[in-house]
Amino acid sequence: MSTDAIVLLKEDHKEMRRLFKEFQANEDAPASQREKLVKQILEALTVHTYLENEVMYPEVRKRLPELEDHILESYEEHHVADVLCFELFTMKPDDEHYNAKTTVLIESVLHHVEEEEQEWFPKVREKMGRNELQELGERMIEMRKKAPRSPAAPKALKKSLDAVRA
Repeated sequence: MSTDAIVLLKEDHKEMRRLFKEFQANEDAPASQREKLVKQILEALTVHTYLENEVMYPEVRKRLPELEDHILESYEEHHVADVLCFELFTMKPDDEHYNAKTTVLIESVLHHVEEEEQEWFPKVREKMGRNELQELGERMIEMRKKAPRSPAAPKALKKSLDAVRA
């Protein structure tokens, strides 16, 4: 398994795309099935955004100041996703807005993922050394064990509140 931070984040993106496709294929499925999929999506997003906000973004921001605008935009996109995740976490799958809110979350995250993968991951890889990316990846692997799994977890809520105050 690679410890390269970008490789790890892209693996998360791949898993999220898989979950998104599964939800989209099951939008008319029974509520319990949709709820199970949304819970998986919320967990994957909560862990992923936590790792990016706590490890990747601060380090890239510190080491590559020319990417400041990309990082600030990413923090804001995470904040929007966090709000949607929390709202979905509190909703029941039979709520008339459940599927629509999940769809908006998916579209927002896919836009964010494309920007990361197409625009700033290549710039980060170009400017940061292999050893630096592996060191960041190792930190992310370690932090993943303690990362919040629910949008309502205290660490996840703190992350959302920090974004509002930033």
